[in-house]
Amino acid sequence: MDRPDPQEPSPRAVVIGGGIGGLAAALALHRRGVPVTVHERAASLEPVGAGLALAPNALRALDRLGIGDRLRALALPHPAVGIRRPSGRWLARTGTDAVEAHFGDKLIAVARADVIDALVDALPAGTVRTGSRAELVDPGEPGDARTPAVVRTPDGEQAAALVVGADGIRSATRGLLFPHHPGPRYSGFTTWRSLVARPPRPPFAVGEVWGHGRLAGIVPLADGRVYVYGAALAPAGARAADGDERAELLRRYGGWCAPVPELFATTDPAAVLRHDVWELADPLPAYHRGRVALLGDAAHAMCPFQGQGACQAIEDAVVLAAGIRPDADPAAALPAYTAARLPRATAVVDGSRAVGALVALRSPLTVLARDLALTAAGLLPDRLLLGRAAATYDWHPPRLTG
Repeated sequence: MDRPDPQEPSPRAVVIGGGIGGLAAALALHRRGVPVTVHERAASLEPVGAGLALAPNALRALDRLGIGDRLRALALPHPAVGIRRPSGRWLARTGTDAVEAHFGDKLIAVARADVIDALVDALPAGTVRTGSRAELVDPGEPGDARTPAVVRTPDGEQAAALVVGADGIRSATRGLLFPHHPGPRYSGFTTWRSLVARPPRPPFAVGEVWGHGRLAGIVPLADGRVYVYGAALAPAGARAADGDERAELLRRYGGWCAPVPELFATTDPAAVLRHDVWELADPLPAYHRGRVALLGDAAHAMCPFQGQGACQAIEDAVVLAAGIRPDADPAAALPAYTAARLPRATAVVDGSRAVGALVALRSPLTVLARDLALTAAGLLPDRLLLGRAAATYDWHPPRLTG
C-alpha cells in the first residue's frame, strides 16, 4: 500500500486507545482546538474494571476538561477512610473533610464507567471509533510537514501531525518507539475487582484491610453499589483451580472482619475480574519520539496501591494538550511534555511500589512492625499525616485556554 500523501487532508491528531487516558487526551486536545480521532480496537467502550479513585490532583485536571463537577456529583461522601487489620482493629484513619481542607479538593470514588461516559459525552460525535484497530507505522519527524507520523487503521494508512499512544501496558506503540526497553515486569501481586449490586447491609467502614501479603478494599458508591477489591501475592498467571474466582476470594478472605466476607460472598461470580499487576519498573528514556507521545499505562504503568494509575493518565492528557500552541506544529510540545511528566510519574510509580512492599510483608514480626508504624502514623495530626501525600495530591494542572 502506498504511503499517504502528507499534503492530503488528514486528522491532525490520532489517539491509539480509548481507555480513560486516551479519551482524556482526546478531550484535552479538543479543548485546545486540535482536531482528533480516537481508535479503540474493542467493539465498545465497556470499561475493564469496576471502581476508580479520583484524588484531588486528578479532579483538578478533570476541571480543566470541564467534567470535574459532573463526577463529584456522582460520588458518595464518606466521613472517614483508613486501614484496618483483618481482626477489624483500626491501624490509621482520617476524615475526608480533612483531606478537602488540606488539599482544597476531595478524594472520591466513582464507577469507572461513569468516567468513560463523562469523557465521551464531552467529545464531538464521531470522535471515537470503536472496533478500529490502529497501529503506529512511522513516528515521523517534528518540524517538517513532509514527514508526518503514519498510523495504519482499518481505512488504510493515515498521516497525522500528532499521535498519542494510549494503548496500555502492552503498548505496541511503546515497543516501536523504544524497542530496547525491557518492558513491563510482574509485581508479584494479582488483583480481584467487582461491583456488588445489592450489598447485604451498608458497609460500616470505608477503606482497606491489610493482612499478611494481601489486602481487601471497600468503597460504597453513590448509586448503592459497593466497589470491592482484593490484592494478594501470587505467581503470575495463577488462577482459581476450579475457575471460580469468587470462591477464591472467600478462601483467602473468609475469616476477615465484616463486611469483607459478606461483600465477597454477595458478588456475582461472573462479575469478578482478576488481573495480574504488571508495572514499568524501569522508566522510559522519554515519553515521546518523533511526533508520538505516550501516556498512561503505555508510559508509566504502576502498581495500584496509591490509586494513581488513572489519575496520572489524566494529568498526562492535560499537560500534553496545554503545551500545544495555536497554529504551531503540535509535535513541538513533546520535549516539554516529557520534561514535565517523566520525573513526576516516575516518582509516583516508585511510591506505589513502596506501598506494595508494605502490603507484601508476610512474616509475623515484619507485619507487626508495619502495623505499629501505621498505628503511630495514625496518631499524628491530620496536617502531618496528610502532608505525606502532598507530593502526589498537591499538583495543579496548566490551563487549556489562553
